[in-house]
Amino acid sequence: MNTEIITKFTKSYLKDSLPTLKSGDTIRVHQKVKEGNKERVQIFEGTIIALKHGRGISGTLTVRKVSGGVGVERIFPLHAPFIEKIELVSHGKVRRAKLYYLRNRIGKSAKLKKREQKQPEKQ
Repeated sequence: MNTEIITKFTKSYLKDSLPTLKSGDTIRVHQKVKEGNKERVQIFEGTIIALKHGRGISGTLTVRKVSGGVGVERIFPLHAPFIEKIELVSHGKVRRAKLYYLRNRIGKSAKLKKREQKQPEKQ
């Protein structure tokens, strides 16, 4: 009974416009930032190294990028109101769910191969 109430309550907060995300994908996260009384959109582009807690209200994704030779990681809640949109840039070919090993890689060894998209056959 309690789970029914929780799912009914959280359903209104879930975003329905999320793309299918996997570890290794390169994404752009458009985030609303308030500075004083102004509001602007800041874009964070990087590789997904972890998806946690499913696709529900508590789901998060960890995005990593290298900026100025320094690795930067941010954890974004999937359904947070300050996330304007998540844009999929490319798919990476990976064989594991958590890509924490990328933290120790520098340069070319930190690159992921591109995953080919299967196109439906024409009949």
